[in-house]
Amino acid sequence: MKRLLITGAALVVLTTGVYAGQCPSLVQKVDEALATSQLSEDDKAKVMELRNQGEAQHNAGQHAESVASLNMALEALGQ
Repeated sequence: MKRLLITGAALVVLTTGVYAGQCPSLVQKVDEALATSQLSEDDKAKVMELRNQGEAQHNAGQHAESVASLNMALEALGQ
């Protein structure tokens, strides 16, 4: 039982680190795609809202949520 808890805790720590490193590169991808996008102003505003939400989640340590928000922004940009 003790080994299971230690293994579970290690997995949480390791996967959090993976997501944490992914967030800044996703923000950069959104920014680059947004600069050349042909979206309407309303759609660009929605993408920026998702981008800013993802960045805020990253800063709050909510990396899985951040990745999800940033991937939604990229999907809206056709990436």
